[in-house]
Amino acid sequence: MDCRQIRFAAQRRVDLIQLQALFQVAAFWAADRSAEDMALAIANSDPVITAWDDDYLIGFARATSDGVYRATIWDVVIHPEYQGAGLGRKLVQTVLSHPKMSRVERIYLMTTHQQSFYKRIGFECNTSTTMVLQNQPIATPRSQSTATQISSSLAK
Repeated sequence: MDCRQIRFAAQRRVDLIQLQALFQVAAFWAADRSAEDMALAIANSDPVITAWDDDYLIGFARATSDGVYRATIWDVVIHPEYQGAGLGRKLVQTVLSHPKMSRVERIYLMTTHQQSFYKRIGFECNTSTTMVLQNQPIATPRSQSTATQISSSLAK
């Protein structure tokens, strides 16, 4: 496949309809995400890297970082029709070279089935940080007065 026309972009505005479609065909872990939740995740991520074939979204990755010590890469996905052409590697390398990521001491990545792909890029298996908190979202936001009460009691 000739991929010379593929362009990568760092952007915070993403076509959420195209992103949902990409997740549905290429990301089992994200196939059911709502547009609202994806918009919030993107707004809280930097960098957000997309890959385009003309106006067609074919790749996506995002990261969160403190800019110095720790960062995590999330949601790396390339459309199945474009896989195997080196675009996934280029996508991850574009994330890693971003100014918010390039000097970070340790970069984490969660993956279920693609460890060998990420090892070829330089990632290593890490058994020392295996804890996770399965936090349940709060159904209704706390009222301002409740938040003030909690804040006041913590200050005492």
